[in-house]
Amino acid sequence: MMYRIFVWGVNFKTAPLEQRELLACNREDAYYLLPPLKTVEGIKELILLSTCNRVEVYGVAQDYDSINRLVSELLHLKGADARLKKSSFFLEGERAVAHVFKVASGLESMVVGETQIVNQFKEAYRIARELGCVGKVLNRLYEKALRTAKRVRTETGISKNAVSVSYVAVELAKRIFGSLAHIKVLLVGAGEMAELSAKYLKKLQAHLFITNRTYERAVELSKELEGHVLRFEELEDHLRDFDIVIVSTGSKQYLINHSMVNKAIRKRNYKPMFFIDISVPRNIEPSVGSIDEVFLYNIDDLQEVADKNLKERLREKERGEIIVWDEVSKFMKWMELLKVEGVIVKLKNQWKDVEEREPRVRRLVHMLVEEIRKEPSLAEKLVKIFLQEVENANTGRRLPYVYNRAHGA
Repeated sequence: MMYRIFVWGVNFKTAPLEQRELLACNREDAYYLLPPLKTVEGIKELILLSTCNRVEVYGVAQDYDSINRLVSELLHLKGADARLKKSSFFLEGERAVAHVFKVASGLESMVVGETQIVNQFKEAYRIARELGCVGKVLNRLYEKALRTAKRVRTETGISKNAVSVSYVAVELAKRIFGSLAHIKVLLVGAGEMAELSAKYLKKLQAHLFITNRTYERAVELSKELEGHVLRFEELEDHLRDFDIVIVSTGSKQYLINHSMVNKAIRKRNYKPMFFIDISVPRNIEPSVGSIDEVFLYNIDDLQEVADKNLKERLREKERGEIIVWDEVSKFMKWMELLKVEGVIVKLKNQWKDVEEREPRVRRLVHMLVEEIRKEPSLAEKLVKIFLQEVENANTGRRLPYVYNRAHGA
């Protein structure tokens, strides 16, 4: 019996956050949920993927009733209302395979082309494998999904352009300074986007310093980011020491003005300074950007770059989808072949003794197996032609090609 490959779930396209939260699963939840779900009658293989934007089940099932039982059990175990089904989606066959490949490639992400999903996909598979929930089909699906993701990343430019404001800020800093290793960065305030930019910079080995009107908050954030603290009242005196200054506070006035930066840049002998003002209203006086060797970006500047980059990614997405469907066709051909594996094994066993005695029959069996592998959908027709060929061979008739016969040539 051949089973159905399917996808069921909710994601940011089908369900609002408050509904996705009802099904959200952390690592411990996955270990709790998968064993009972795997025992649902008719479910053969299973992977559970849960991220901030999606909760999806990738599986192999005997029939639709099995899938319905699985969904009902998942909702029951999560304590979710059955009405949640109205916000879910279901795919099977090649559309399910294409969806999995797109998810792994970042083509289905809220931020198209983001790469974090690959690690989340790997972790979901690892847990499912550890719990004995995957077999021949999902093992192959996983391998091909990763291959597709790699092709999309290397053959398109979908991941090259930053599309979040925080990341754009870091990319712009890299253009100005090249390597950011050992660059000194000052984080003024503790806004979420500024903090995220600081985390990106930290990964690139920049030296972080934090200042805040509330000293205790600066200390708390410095521990989290493994940085250093600068007292807020010392900001003007030490401004010259920093290559990059990221500002995000709730202040309604300028914290850094033209005069402060002018003094700082002269004391630095006009070594470049990069200012990122993610505050609304702005905390850096706009005229600062007119000072030689000073680069100033506000949130609108960054958003403009991010929007432009997103358009570039969406163009690259089309190229990525061509790659996905190329890989889907290969996977579905393998699935077709899986259907006739039993036919091939049975055929080889039935004709084993005759093959040893009759070289002509051995050639026909070899030809038949090769043609079935090329075109699994023609297996039944090819077997009938094979039996006729054997009969012809035994009566001394000329042997036409099995493949051509199958196609009506």
